[in-house]
Amino acid sequence: MGFFKFIIISFLVLYIIRIILRLIFPIVLKNMFSKVQQQAQNQGRQAQAKPEGSISIDYMPPKTKAGKTDTLGDFVDYEEIK
Repeated sequence: MGFFKFIIISFLVLYIIRIILRLIFPIVLKNMFSKVQQQAQNQGRQAQAKPEGSISIDYMPPKTKAGKTDTLGDFVDYEEIK
């Protein structure tokens, strides 16, 4: 009897969750899509705010110094002995 009671309660809980998700899921998706759309519109406005031909550099990586070959060590010629 306990097994059947567990099955019935599980079925009811899953059915209720399914109904709730059918009601809530579209609302959540609608909110997410509207936020993404607003962000895209804001980025489009920011891109149009700059006059054409203007250049702005936000980050310049540090320049690496060219290494000197003298500091790498000595090169020793060798002859192959057979």
